[in-house]
Amino acid sequence: MLINIGSFLTLPLTDSVEKFLLILIIILIIPIIFNKIKIPPLLGLILAGTIIGPLGLNIMDRDASFDLFGTAGLLFIMFLAGLDTDITEFKKNSKYSAVFGLLTFLLPFLLSFAAAYYLIGLDVIPSVLIGAMIAPHTPITYPIVTKFDIQKNIAVSITMGGTLITNIVSFLIIIVVVGMSTGDVNQSFWIRLSISVVVFAAIIAFLFPIITRWFFKKFQDNVLQFVFVLVMLYLGALIAEIAGIEKIIGALFAGMSLNRLIPRTSPLMNRINFVANSIFIPFFLIGVGMLVDLRAFVKDIETIKVAVFLTFAAIFSKYLAALFTQKILKFSIDQRRVINGLSSAQAASTLAVVMVGYNLDLLNEAILNGSLVMILLSCTSAALQTQRGAKNIAIKESQESDYEDVEDKTEAERILISVSNSETVEELVNLSTMIKSQSNTQGLYALNIITNNQYSSADDKNALKILDMASEIAAATDNSLNGLVRHDVNIINGITNVIKENYITDLVLGIYNKKGLSSSFIGNLNEGILAKSNVTTLIYKSSQPIATIKRHIVFVPIGEEKEIGFPLWLLKVWNIARNSGTKLVFYAAAETLQYIKKVHEKYTVPCEFIEFTEWNDFLVLSRDFEKNDNLIFILSRKNGLTYHSYMNKLPNYLNNYFQANSYILIFPKQLGRNEQSDHFTGHVEKLNETILQLFRRK
Repeated sequence: MLINIGSFLTLPLTDSVEKFLLILIIILIIPIIFNKIKIPPLLGLILAGTIIGPLGLNIMDRDASFDLFGTAGLLFIMFLAGLDTDITEFKKNSKYSAVFGLLTFLLPFLLSFAAAYYLIGLDVIPSVLIGAMIAPHTPITYPIVTKFDIQKNIAVSITMGGTLITNIVSFLIIIVVVGMSTGDVNQSFWIRLSISVVVFAAIIAFLFPIITRWFFKKFQDNVLQFVFVLVMLYLGALIAEIAGIEKIIGALFAGMSLNRLIPRTSPLMNRINFVANSIFIPFFLIGVGMLVDLRAFVKDIETIKVAVFLTFAAIFSKYLAALFTQKILKFSIDQRRVINGLSSAQAASTLAVVMVGYNLDLLNEAILNGSLVMILLSCTSAALQTQRGAKNIAIKESQESDYEDVEDKTEAERILISVSNSETVEELVNLSTMIKSQSNTQGLYALNIITNNQYSSADDKNALKILDMASEIAAATDNSLNGLVRHDVNIINGITNVIKENYITDLVLGIYNKKGLSSSFIGNLNEGILAKSNVTTLIYKSSQPIATIKRHIVFVPIGEEKEIGFPLWLLKVWNIARNSGTKLVFYAAAETLQYIKKVHEKYTVPCEFIEFTEWNDFLVLSRDFEKNDNLIFILSRKNGLTYHSYMNKLPNYLNNYFQANSYILIFPKQLGRNEQSDHFTGHVEKLNETILQLFRRK
C-alpha cells in the first residue's frame, strides 16, 4: 500500500493530531532553548505563535481550540494569582495596593489619552477608550513568579491588589463608553451596574467558600476535587460576565475566595499548577502570538506611528507607576522590577478593549494592528523585567534559612511519619508536608513496624502497600518520601530505634478517628516513646481534611517559653498557618504570648492572642470552639518543666467534649528534669531572643 506523504504537509495544518503535536513540540522545545540563553520561555511561546500563526508563516490557523484552551490559560493565570495571594498580607497592605492601583491606572490612562488625542488625532471618546485599553494589564509573567517561588513577597501581593483595582476601574469605564455609544447610560443603567457588582462580589466572597468546604468534606476523591475547582473557576468567570465585569476579574476573585481551602503544599494545589503551566497557559501565550502581524510595519506608516505611540505610552507609564511605588514604599530595585514586570504586559485586557472599540467603529484598523505590536513588545519587556527581579529576590531569600538548629545551627530537619492504618495515611502525610520547612532537603520518612511475635508474610505486603500509598501522596506534592519497614519486638522499640538511626527531629503519629484517645494514652506515651526519644512529637486525630479547617486553636502551658523546644514547635505551627492561610488563636500566659507576638510582628499570619492560665477550668473555653476548629495542645513529658496535672485529664476531655473536632497533641523537645539549672534557664532566655531567625522573611 502506498502512502501519500504529501497529504501530511498541507499548510495550514488541518488535522487535529498534527496541530496538537506541533503545539506540544513548541511547548517542549521552547523552554529548553530559552532557558539556555537565559530568556523567559513565555516570550519564546509568544514569538512561536507569531511565526506559526496565520499572520506569520501560516503553518496553523488560530481556530476555536485557541479560544477554548487560551481562555482557560488566561483564567488559570488569574486564578493562580488569587490562590497564591496571602490574604492576611493582602488585607494588611491594602492601602499600599490602593496606592499602586491608583498610580498604575492614572499614569497610563492619562498618558495614553494624551497620546491618542494630541498625537494620533482621535476624538475624546476613542481617546478615553485608548486610555482604558492601556491602563489595565494582564499578569502573564506570573508563572515566572511561581517558578522562583516568591509569591508571598510583598511586591507581588500589592501588584496583584493593584491589578484588581485598575482592571475593575478600566472595565467600568469601558462599560460606560459602550453604554454611551449605544445610548443606554441613564439612571437605571447605574442602578443595574451597582447591584450586579455587589451581588457578584457577595456570591464569590461568601457562597463559594461555603460550597467548597462542604464539597471537600463530602468528597475526597482527587479527580472529583480537581474537576470541582475547575467548575468554580469557570463559574466565577461566568458570574463576572453576567455582572458586566471582565471574566478575568471573576477568575481572580474565585482564586482568592478558595485561597484558604487549597493549601499551597497540598496535592490539589500541585495538580492545579501542573495542568495550568504545562498545557493551558502555554496555549494562551501561543494564541496571543498568533494575533501579532509584524508585516503591519511595512504595510502602513500610520500603523508604525500608532504602534510607537501606544508602546511608549504603555511601557513608560507602567514603569513610572512602578518607580513611584518603589520610592513611596521604599522597595528594592528588584521589587520594582517585579512590580513593573507583572503590571506592564498588555494582552487579554488590551485585546478585549480594542476589539470592542473596533466593532463599534470607534477605533480603526491602524490602531488594531498597532495595539497588537504593542502587545508583543510590552510582553517582551515585562518578561525580562520579571525574570531579572524575581531571580534576584529568590537568591536573596534563599540565603536566609528558615530553619536552624537552636544549639549548633547544623541539625537538618527530618520528619518521621508512623503509618499503620491506610485510613489515616493521607491526612498524616498532608500534615507532615504542611509543617515541613522550606529548607528541608531530607524529605520525609514513613515507617511501618511489624512486630516479631505477630509476623506473617501478609504483613510485609500490607506494610509495603501502605508505604506505597504514602509515597504517592507525598509525590503529589513534589515531596520525596523514604519508606521504611521495621521488624522489631514492639512498636515503641521500632520507632525509637528508627529515630536514632536516621537522626529524626520530628515524629508524626496518628490516632484512628473511630477509636479516639484511651484514658491511659498519655501515661503509656510518656513511659514509652517520649521516655526513649527527645524529638518534637505530634499526635494527630483528623475529623475532617486539614484544608477545610477554619482556625487552629493553640493551647500553650505556663512557662513554655523557657523550654528548649519552644521555637521548634512554634515553627511547625507557624508553617501550618503560613501554608494554609488559616488563623491561629493562642491561649497562653502573658509572658509566653510576648515571645509569640515577636514572631507575629515580622512574619504575619492571621493570629489572635488570648491570655489564659486557669487550665483546671479548661472546659470553660469549649463554648468558644466551632466544629471547623482544629485544637492544638502543647504538652509536656512527665515531670518536665511545664508539666501540669490537667494534661492527664486531656484524653477524657477530648473524647467526651471534642469528638467532632480535629486535634494535634504536641510534645516539644525537652531537657530532663535533672538537667534543669539556673544556667540552663538563662541559656534558654537568651536562646529565645533568636526565635525570629527560625522564620524565613517573606
